[in-house]
Amino acid sequence: MLGASPSFRLPGCRELSRVAQQLGVVETRTVTFAEPPGEMPLDSGEKLGPVTVAYETYGTLNNSGSNAILVTHALSGDAHAAGYHEGEKTPGWWNDMIGPGKGLDTDKYFVICSNVIGGCKGSTGPSSTNPKSGKPYALTFPSISIRDMVEAQRKLIDHLGIENLLSVVGGSMGGMQVLQWMVSYPDRVRSAVPIATTLKHAPQQIAFDEVGRQAIMADVNWRDGDYYGQAPPARGLAVARMVGHITYMSDTSMAQKFGRQQKSNDQKSRFGADFEVEGYLRYRGDNFVKRFDANSYLYITKAMDRFDLPGSKKLSEVFRGVKAKVLVIAFKSDWLYPTYQSQEILKACKMNGLNATFCEVNSTYGHDAFLLEVDEETHLLTHFLGGVSA
Repeated sequence: MLGASPSFRLPGCRELSRVAQQLGVVETRTVTFAEPPGEMPLDSGEKLGPVTVAYETYGTLNNSGSNAILVTHALSGDAHAAGYHEGEKTPGWWNDMIGPGKGLDTDKYFVICSNVIGGCKGSTGPSSTNPKSGKPYALTFPSISIRDMVEAQRKLIDHLGIENLLSVVGGSMGGMQVLQWMVSYPDRVRSAVPIATTLKHAPQQIAFDEVGRQAIMADVNWRDGDYYGQAPPARGLAVARMVGHITYMSDTSMAQKFGRQQKSNDQKSRFGADFEVEGYLRYRGDNFVKRFDANSYLYITKAMDRFDLPGSKKLSEVFRGVKAKVLVIAFKSDWLYPTYQSQEILKACKMNGLNATFCEVNSTYGHDAFLLEVDEETHLLTHFLGGVSA
């Protein structure tokens, strides 16, 4: 078992981060499957089809197809994990980790990332057109699960001609997908890296998601989900994001970033954004509305809340038959997905005889650490993946 000491910082990582090259311009592609009458069966008992999955790839698949790594994204992520889209200045959401010389080294590995079904960035979701009605699905979109997301990813992997994955890597909701991959396709995953995640949501995690959903549904513009072509429930979605973002940070990181610093505003209203932290949350909420669909937020958070990998099984049975080598990563200040939940994953792995390693990184960033602690994750992934046989 590997644990990070309070001064945990690995040598050479900062230099590596500085010299690593960029991927440059990348393109999002799509694949469509489950055309009627061969719709994709879902956990809910419903069917969905046709299904489109948006994805990006980085690096080159080797001749034996043995160097493929699937990266799975969190709630608000998408297929654009690295590089730049044409004409855009903002890189993908894990750009610091994916590319030549980085933690997921594209000189060695073929990295894949796809937008989950139920999302709103190219994959089929509530904002997609229902072929039966010619209108957006809205709330006629069927309920989805983490397992459904993984099944769609499996079809993408088949489309790419990849038999086995060298690794599946992801944080937060992405970590749930990693765990589901281990269970659903034990013979196709050689290693797994669940980061800052859980085997199932605790009541507090469900509670925060429910507050966000209620904020959206209380917005007068939500219209029972039928708002497409009209003003969206922007305020409700912004508030949901504000609540969520508070849980992504830590008390320490917020104190360091904002303190009680007040905004310079000569015309303060009684309830204006007097403090920097208020202005920051409003900014994050307003920006989120520009890129995310409110109904997708409802569907995806519900899928996260319903995720329960053990179900009625004992921990000693959860990963029965799984063969993957596992690296479990947690962050000391993460109170949204606290360390004890990662330790439960490790315990289940050990009880099932898996080769599993655990690391708690001493970070003050809270849950956001899985996106920000690039140096530590780079070293951990480089060392771990170097020990996985192709």
